[in-house]
Order: sequence, then C-alpha cells, then structure tokens
Amino acid sequence: MVEQAPVRRTPPTRLAFALALVSAAAFGTSGPFGKALFEGGWTPAAAVTARIGIAALVLAVPTYLELRGRWHLLRKNLGIVLLYGMTGVAGCQLFYFVAVEHLSVGVALLLEYLSPVLLVGYTWLLTRRAPSRLTLAGAATAIAGLALVLNVFGDVQLDTVGVACGLAAAFCSAAYFVVASHTHEDSLSPLALAGAGMAAGVLPLVAVGALGLLPFRASTDDVPFAGHEVSFVIPLLGIAVIAAAFAYVTGVVSARMLGSRLASFVALSEVLFAVLFAWWLLGELPLPVQLAGGVLIVAGVLLVKASEDSPLVE
Repeated sequence: MVEQAPVRRTPPTRLAFALALVSAAAFGTSGPFGKALFEGGWTPAAAVTARIGIAALVLAVPTYLELRGRWHLLRKNLGIVLLYGMTGVAGCQLFYFVAVEHLSVGVALLLEYLSPVLLVGYTWLLTRRAPSRLTLAGAATAIAGLALVLNVFGDVQLDTVGVACGLAAAFCSAAYFVVASHTHEDSLSPLALAGAGMAAGVLPLVAVGALGLLPFRASTDDVPFAGHEVSFVIPLLGIAVIAAAFAYVTGVVSARMLGSRLASFVALSEVLFAVLFAWWLLGELPLPVQLAGGVLIVAGVLLVKASEDSPLVE
C-alpha cells in the first residue's frame, strides 16, 4: 500500500493563531471547573472519565453526521484515531494525575509541557536539519516562562515515578500534536477526529476506574464555584463541553493550520489562561513572577514563529 503524502500547509494566518489561543483558553478552564468538582468530593480519575465520556456523547451526533456515507474514512484512519485517543485524550491525563501524586502540581505540569521541546527534537530527526537559533532561543524562553508561571522554584520535590509519569505525559502531549496536525487526502475532519478520538480515549479511562488502579469517587452534592454553591452539573458540563469537546476540536483545527511544532508552543499559553481563569473565577490572584512568566511564554512563541521561514510539513 502506498503511503499518502501529507498535504502542504499554507503559511499560518491570524485565524490559525486565534483558534490556537481559543483552544488553549478552553483547555485552561479545566482548572476552575475541576477544582469545583474535587472540592465536591470527586476524585481526579472520576472527573476526567466523566469529562471525556460526556464530551464523547456531545460529539457523537455531529461525528455521525460528518461520517455518514463516508465510513471508509474511519476505517482508513482507525490507527490515527486510536493513537489520538490513547495519547492525547487518555494518556496525557492519566500520566499527569499519577505524576501529581508524586510531585507538586507545578513540576508535573512543567514536565508535561516539555512536549514543544520534544517536537523540536522530533522535527530535527525527521528532517535531519538542526533547529535554527531562533527556534532554540524560543524554546528556552518559553520553557523559562512556563517555569515562572507555574512557580516551581519554591518547593521542588522530585520522585522517580513522578518524573517518569510526567515525561510520559509529555510524550503523549507531543504525540497529540503530531496526530492532530497530520493531514492527507483521506484525513478525517477535525470534528470527526476529535469525536472518534474521545470515544477511543474514554475506554482506557473506564478500565482504569473499573480495575481500581486510581481512586474513583463521584458525588451529586452541590459544589463551590465562582463564590457560589452550584449544582455539580454546572462545572461537570463546563469541563466536558468547553474544556474537552470544544477545546479538542479547535485544537485539531489550529494544529492542522499551524503544524505540530508551532501549535505546541502556542498551547503553552494554556497555563497562563489557567492562572487568569483562577484569578477571575476563584479569586486566586496571580503573582508578579507568574505574569512575567506569561510575557516570556509569548516572547518564546514569537521567536519560534519568526523561525518558521517556510510552512512546516510533517
């Protein structure tokens, strides 16, 4: 069977960057929504499983309508769908939550968001061309900014299992961007890929809960959110519809427009959005060092963008 050649991308546009930022902002809402559920008695594994399961249901009908009469596309892209679901949907979150059990949240997130650096190395191996100085400078600047936003320098505790799971989450995140950005003539649409990937990703999450590999508890009690006691349904729908279904679909669209490497750097803004949403919804005031980190992340993205002298083809 002859492998189909990737479709050459046009240069990134303002729309592509806008969609990438919208996706990052949507992912960034998962913090406040998730914290409300956790304070209401939910465990992370239960919240993540419900998040992905509901998102899969939300996208089920649009995905069916998108694929109706074209089911051969799903068969041709089954491997891509499974990889997307196992890495970008299930793998990232499961490895991250295991890492959090052994590390501080900031260090775990810093390890997971090493994915842009991994993608720089992946592109280097794929093309056999060393990254430009601008790309390397952008990577270093963005990662430094990420460390400041996450404020990891105060109390850094390392653990072998935690570091291993954090790096596994980074590899899963990198795989997500590669899979999401890959296109050919018989590619699934972003909606179909996200919808089918959600369905594939929820299966290992359910298995983890059924086997008792992680604590799995949920509650129907009211939860604290944005200064009020609200039904658990509100943050649950928020984390599923906004921070999953919408975030993943727009993420695939922007990744295909920007390419995996640039999209992964723009996605670093998720942590900055998370800080801002925590400030707005939870009253958690960001520190000056976190705001300075946000500036460095933006500067790093701009440096990587400046190094893109031709459309990225993966």
